Amino acid sequence: MALAAILFWVVPMVIASLSIASTDDAYVNGHLTFVAPRVGGQVARVLVDDNNRVRKGDLIVELDKEPYRVQLAIKQAAVESSEADLAAAQMSIRGQVAQARSLRFKLGHAVDDVNSQAALLRSRVAGLEQSKAALVLAQAEFERTKGLLASHAVSKDDFDQRENALKAAQAQQNQALESVYQSRVSLGLPSKTPDGTDLATMPADLEQNVSSVKQVQAELLQAAAQLGILPSSYDLSPKDMLAEFINKDPDGNIDRIYAKVAKEAPAQKQAAAKLEAARRDLAQAELNLKYCDVRAEIDGVITRRNVNPGNNVQPGQSLMVIRSLSEIWVDANFKETQLADLRIGQHVDLHVDMYGKTKDFQGRISGFTMGTGSTLALLPAQNATGNFIKVVQRLPVRIDLVDYNADKDPLFVGLSVEPRVHIKEAPTGPNAGGYLQPLPPEPAAQPKP
Repeated sequence: MALAAILFWVVPMVIASLSIASTDDAYVNGHLTFVAPRVGGQVARVLVDDNNRVRKGDLIVELDKEPYRVQLAIKQAAVESSEADLAAAQMSIRGQVAQARSLRFKLGHAVDDVNSQAALLRSRVAGLEQSKAALVLAQAEFERTKGLLASHAVSKDDFDQRENALKAAQAQQNQALESVYQSRVSLGLPSKTPDGTDLATMPADLEQNVSSVKQVQAELLQAAAQLGILPSSYDLSPKDMLAEFINKDPDGNIDRIYAKVAKEAPAQKQAAAKLEAARRDLAQAELNLKYCDVRAEIDGVITRRNVNPGNNVQPGQSLMVIRSLSEIWVDANFKETQLADLRIGQHVDLHVDMYGKTKDFQGRISGFTMGTGSTLALLPAQNATGNFIKVVQRLPVRIDLVDYNADKDPLFVGLSVEPRVHIKEAPTGPNAGGYLQPLPPEPAAQPKP
């Protein structure tokens, strides 16, 4: 009978000791979230107390919203003002575009006017040559009549007529010459050619350098500068400047050029930037008003509440703590001599004294802490003095719960646990059989906005 009892009790214990690794240095651990406001203010309401259970998104603290409503109204008014400024800038830019169009046509008209005056100069020079020929003829007829008058071959009346005709021809020549001088001066040329060349002689690029054309060109440059259009050089002739402007569009489409210019005008960009900044300020004011409602970020239970209505709180100030009921695990400190048999994925039976002998939880090894408890302590051991005594170290091993139901059988953080790892069973699940979890995949490249 004694032998049978020994075989019945001792043999299973020996087999179990060879197939199971266990420790009594283990406890329940879990995530906790410190509840803190994102904005400062006076607490209006506190809707929870210690040990209250909450769900993610539940309102737990409410701050006084009135100051933030005022700020929201101010930012909304700033947005409306910026929108009005943008509309005014757009209207002003349309006027500037219209002015630039007008000056562009005016510049072309000024060039045409110079060409017309040049043609008038050539016509007057031709008239001057004609008056010179008429003067020569009148002079010849006067001299002939004067010679015949001495012999009484012509009458005194004929002589007087020839004399008057000569004077009229001289007057016409003088008038034609003055008209030529006037045309040359109006074109910015000297009234007389210094080398005595033909009075109709003009520079080849005269229409590009006349003061009236240059004046219109300067006005056009000023109007274009207000639209953000700058020439490649301020020494460009009006013709080259207009050609450079036309080349801004591959097809030379003036309407497309002006539409693009209006869109990229500095005044419009500045007004649009101010509007965007005002809208962002408004969005921040809306967020601040929303942040007056402090909500639970996780499912769990309230602990360490230290806030009451009427308190003034600051952003980031801890108001209470939420301990998770579902996101929990077991930290088991195994001796380093036991680690040879432990691997990720091994099945674990978890015994918790809270439920007596009636309940065991199931778990799975999910990872190993990269350091023993002594190295992770606030004051790690320093063995460089030479007085070293080997002490068996313990390494925290994380055990995740399997099929855990927090509503039915809750486990509280800090409870003692006795884990029993089935080292003879094959590891299962992700990363089974290893000590380290794999590196996460490379994040996908985000497209540029």
